[in-house]
Amino acid sequence: MAGHSKWANIQHRKGKQDGIRSKLFSKLAKEITVAAKMGDPDPDKNPRLRLAVKEAKSNSVPKDVIDRAIKKSQGGDAETYDAIRYEGYGPNGVAVIVEALTDNRNRTASNVRSFFTKTGGNLGESNSVAFMFDRKGEIAYKAEAGDADTVMMAALEAGADDVESDDEGHWIYCGDTALNEVSTALEAALGESETAKFVWQPQTTAPVTDLETLQKVMRLVELLEDDDDVQNVTTNMEVSDELMAEYAES
Repeated sequence: MAGHSKWANIQHRKGKQDGIRSKLFSKLAKEITVAAKMGDPDPDKNPRLRLAVKEAKSNSVPKDVIDRAIKKSQGGDAETYDAIRYEGYGPNGVAVIVEALTDNRNRTASNVRSFFTKTGGNLGESNSVAFMFDRKGEIAYKAEAGDADTVMMAALEAGADDVESDDEGHWIYCGDTALNEVSTALEAALGESETAKFVWQPQTTAPVTDLETLQKVMRLVELLEDDDDVQNVTTNMEVSDELMAEYAES
């Protein structure tokens, strides 16, 4: 079984919800534009675009925003973005992977490096922490999709590797190159999933047990996620629900 953790892939931010929502919509739209420009603008013929649209819909991005992002990719003046991955260590030796889409590599690298420095972390070289993670496809279903045994059988028949189920839902993992195929097969068996996306799954986690360290790590995550060029931030931090709740109240 995969060790699913709500906090392994940290995507928690404090702040004004409207601003967070707007920034999230912008980042999801950028991924749609890039995916459509790299392949076919029809999601049914472009697996990456299909997944990008699905992720956008799961985050309540309006249809007109999705359509505009796809249309934008077909224009002659569409921006060109480079996909870049940064790796490093945050406070307390927490491993951090940062995925970005940028039209200015120097700007993005400078910003990311400064965020690590400000929070007492260190930006490393390529593959300095990626070896501590496995690149996986993650497909999430609500608990109502079925009981654990039903979902397990459907996942195995679809070609998945691991399943984690609890009272909140089901998380199905597969190889990164099999995500579109497994997701499509699961939809036939269980209906449409909540999300289907690529994730970095930690092989080992870095426990954070005190509020001060958690605040430092979360400050780094928040600075990174607030940058317009950064698409995803993943850490191998492990923290209890109780400490996370204390952080939310701090």
